[in-house]
Formats: sequence, structure tokens, C-alpha cells
Amino acid sequence: MIRLPIDKLAEKLASQLNGTAGRLFIPGGPGEPLGLLNIFQTEPDLAARITFVGAHVPGINRTDWAGLHETARAEGTFMSGDWRASFEAGAFALRPMTWFQAWGWLGATPLDAAVVMVSPPDADGRVSLGVASDLAPVVLARDVFKAAVINPQMPRVQGPHYDLSAFDLVAEDQTPLLTYEAGALDPAFDIIKGHLQSLLTPGASLQFGLGKAGVAAVQALEGLKGLRIHSGMVAGPLQAVLDSGALTEVVTGLAAGDAELYALCGRDPRIRFEPSGFTHDIRTLAAIPKLVAVNSALEIDLFGQANAEFQGGRQISGTGGLTDFLRGARLSEGGLPILALPASAKGGAISRIIPRLPQTAVSVPRADVGLVITEHGIADLRGLTLDGRAEALIAVAEPGHRDALANAWADIRKTL
Repeated sequence: MIRLPIDKLAEKLASQLNGTAGRLFIPGGPGEPLGLLNIFQTEPDLAARITFVGAHVPGINRTDWAGLHETARAEGTFMSGDWRASFEAGAFALRPMTWFQAWGWLGATPLDAAVVMVSPPDADGRVSLGVASDLAPVVLARDVFKAAVINPQMPRVQGPHYDLSAFDLVAEDQTPLLTYEAGALDPAFDIIKGHLQSLLTPGASLQFGLGKAGVAAVQALEGLKGLRIHSGMVAGPLQAVLDSGALTEVVTGLAAGDAELYALCGRDPRIRFEPSGFTHDIRTLAAIPKLVAVNSALEIDLFGQANAEFQGGRQISGTGGLTDFLRGARLSEGGLPILALPASAKGGAISRIIPRLPQTAVSVPRADVGLVITEHGIADLRGLTLDGRAEALIAVAEPGHRDALANAWADIRKTL
């Protein structure tokens, strides 16, 4: 094991990978090594011919790694406006897959090296992956060149730990961890929060995704008791919920928030981090009683199909753990697979419940969608007929669009 300053780590990786067009794993979420990124941005030739591999998440990760150098490339499982230019130039390769599939991909795709950010070592020389313990473990189990970046701002958490001696190179960096803020709830999600709360009963385990739906799901826990979180990611006002006594346990792979959230993850014994190979495995999820999976989508059609990836025909995101958790919740005893979204956009001008999605925009098949929640109510689609599903969805659509949706369904129905 060799210990280097962060700039020398970049040089060492470049000397190892540039000449062979090597493939380098870079973690996403708050595990993204921003100090190393700063060096690559200052000296872009260090990124020449490197392919940066990872699962970086829109809204959290903002870096276009393929854009560091004209010969650099990147591969990932999400699209984002932040790296669209590289996608359009053919420098970023999108691999559409679920988060659990991403775990399998990173365990098998060719890799030459990996960089992970870790906590300072303990007295026994062991380090924690901290608040980014999701995908890195499957890479660290492989026979690749491994580099650890020790960052004192990365907390030691209950989760995967490694002997520092297992790494080929070690660097130190004090660049603040990446932060994420979903923002305050708008009026629609404030109402949706109440609908969610009505579905939660003692003994339930809650999963939630990114964005306002995740914030609403966390806030819906306040005032309740005897609940768990089992999620791929935690964010939002977790401290208040823990202080309220609503939660007995939090299991996650990733935490995305501010320094206070990261510190909380390092000190609260109720919070445990597990790899994505556990958190997203359908066998794990099916065995959790009363798993309530709360995710969102951009739009849903009257068949119950959901689009979470396309806007105006252009890919803007990916599926992540969406279908992993919807399917797991459906198999869970007493589980609820939920999609939550505002009924409209642009001040009510655009309905987010639409007649029919184009085939290329279906992120979630209709059989995987269970309950749909808008500010206008809960549409439980489970077991309903085609017509019943359409009627239930129209009933929770924005009132000003319901007649048009009913007329559109009558026309569609004639063609089936």
C-alpha cells in the first residue's frame, strides 16, 4: 500500500490507465471523489483515454466525467442534462437497467481500477465506505487495482468495512462531500403526504426514491410509531423522524443530504448501511412484511403504464430502483407498490395522467403499478379491469382534464 497526496493519486491512475484506455470505477452519490475530480479538471490530460464507469444519479451527481477530455469516455445507468452533451457526442454510453441490475453489471463489466472514498481508519486500520456503501462493495470484491481516498468528512457507519491494507494506493483529501437538497414540498405533495400517512400502519417498512415524493414519504412518518425504513437511499428530514420515535430501524445503501445528515448516519445506532446487492434484491424485499414502496414518475397513462425517463421524447433520467422496489413490494405480505405524483404541471395546464404513453416511454409496465396517489386521492389499480383502471386514474386526475381523458379512453377502448 502506497500513500499519496490526492494530486499524485490522479497522476498514478493516469499513468496506469491512459496508455491502455483503461476503465475506472467512480462511485456516485456523496461517494463521488470531488477532490480527485478537481485535479482532473485542472489537468484534463490526466483523463485522456480513460473510461469512467459508474451509476451517477441525476440531481445528486452533476459531473460530466466524459467531458473532462476529448478522448475520455463514460458509462452509466442514468441520463442527465449534465452529461447530455457527451451522450449526444457518443462519449457517454447509457446502459438502461434497474439498480439491482447495475449491481450485477458492475460485478462483471471489464474494469481496470476503482477509486472509493472512505472514512479515516480506526485503531485496527479498518475504514468504512460511509454514506456511499451501495455499489462499491461489488467492485471492491473484484481483482482490480484499488485506490482509497480518506476523507475525514466521510463518517464511519454501520456497514461494509475494509482493511486499509487491502488497497493498492491510499490518498487523503478534505474536500467537502457532495450534498443534495430536494427542496420544500409544493402544495400537491403536501396533500399527497397525508394520503401516504393514511396507508402506513405499525410494522410497515417504507422505501422511497429521490425528489419531492421521497420528502413527502419521510414527512408522512412523523407522528407514527413502530415503522422501519428499508430503502436504497435516504434523504430529507430524517433527524426529525428519528427524534419523534417513529422509526425502530433504517436500512439503506446511500444517504444524500447535508453534513448534518451525514453526521447523523455516523452516530445513530438505528441506521445501518447495506450493499445494493442486499437492499434491492427482490428476495430481500419479498421477505419484508408490509413493504410500502413510494416512488414517482413523470406521467402515467390510462392503462397504468408509467414514464420516469422521457420528456418530449428525449431521455432525461433512468429507472434506478423503481421497478426493483415496486416488484418487491407487490411480493411482500401486506406490501404496497405506490407511485406518487402531482396530477398536473404548469399550473394545471398539463395533465400528468395522459391517455396513452408511446411504447418507447414505458419505464414501468402496467402490471407493476399498484397504487397511484395524486393530491386528488388514491387509485388502487390492483385487480381492476382495463376499464376499471382507466376510471380509477381519471378520478385522481386534475379535474379540468377528466372529461378529455374520459373521451380519449372511449376512443382508445374501441380500438382494443
